[in-house]
Amino acid sequence: MEEIFGQLPRLYRAGLVETPISYYFSLDDVKKSIVLTPAGCSVADGRTEADCVCKTTKEFFLKIWNDGYRPGMKDFLSGMIKSNNPGALRVFLQSFGKDV
Repeated sequence: MEEIFGQLPRLYRAGLVETPISYYFSLDDVKKSIVLTPAGCSVADGRTEADCVCKTTKEFFLKIWNDGYRPGMKDFLSGMIKSNNPGALRVFLQSFGKDV
């Protein structure tokens, strides 16, 4: 997980977001805060106030990130992935070339 989050600033596709948006990921014991701006991406350990919160397991996150799985309504309804802003998760993936 550290490798993935460590690569985000380098993988970020600048210019895809028009205004800053913040994310908080809670993936089992991994807690990360990410801010995307038009110019760049920053990653920090721990929780901060965020526009989009995403809670799931490391295993499910890796399925999305590495295998191209895209969560559907059943994943959200079953509680496999929880978010207050699923649309922003789509923007997050697109910002790193994980086209939805």
